[in-house]
Amino acid sequence: MTELTHKPVMAWLVRDALKTDAQAIINILNPIIETGRYTSLDTTFSLQEEEAFIEAFPARGIFHVATHPESGEVVDFQDLETFAAYTHAFDHVGIMGTFVHPDCRRQGVSSALFAASFAAARDKGYEKIFTFVRGDNDVALSTYLSQGFQVIGTAKKQAKVQGNYIDENLIEKFL
Repeated sequence: MTELTHKPVMAWLVRDALKTDAQAIINILNPIIETGRYTSLDTTFSLQEEEAFIEAFPARGIFHVATHPESGEVVDFQDLETFAAYTHAFDHVGIMGTFVHPDCRRQGVSSALFAASFAAARDKGYEKIFTFVRGDNDVALSTYLSQGFQVIGTAKKQAKVQGNYIDENLIEKFL
């Protein structure tokens, strides 16, 4: 990825993820996974795995990318899927993940992405969004809280990443 500007950008472009975005997505995601600090994911993804994930993404799911308005580079992505496929009792609940390129944090890109994802979620019949945020990821938790999410509990030792137990905050937002 080319070096991205650190100045605030006012008009981030948000669109549906495409198979051709797979490389840009893993360029953001894999370094985050490798740090072992910001996500409970512990295995990086190949280009083929990410392409397959995008191609097989559920029709009712939402998979957005945010692109830099000048360079067109993908700098953030967010996905939302039905919480559980084994019953219709949870059809109104989506589970969300958000990942931001480190050079684009605190520039409003996530706010643009959340707004687009919330609108799309409402259009697809979701009433609530649920997710987990690592207990030691204060920046991510703050971002979600600023978008109206509330902490509803803590799952102790929920994940084990690089040999270390990680608590996870359970958070939700009603649309």
